[in-house]
Amino acid sequence: MQRVQTFTAVIEKEGDWYVALCPELDIASQGVSVEEARGNLQEALELFFEEAIPAEIRERLHTEVYVTHLGVAVGSA
Repeated sequence: MQRVQTFTAVIEKEGDWYVALCPELDIASQGVSVEEARGNLQEALELFFEEAIPAEIRERLHTEVYVTHLGVAVGSA
């Protein structure tokens, strides 16, 4: 029986493309829109889980990923 596991998707614009990254597995994809990049990343993750052996999944999987904001002083004082 399949189970659904939730992963993080970080999407940023790079030139004309949107790049989507899953930091838990270090898998990335891209698309011409946020939605396409997200969908392509989801497909890449699904293909990874279909093809990867359990040892590869354990080796690549980072179980603790934190996404947060930082306040950083920039420029001259």
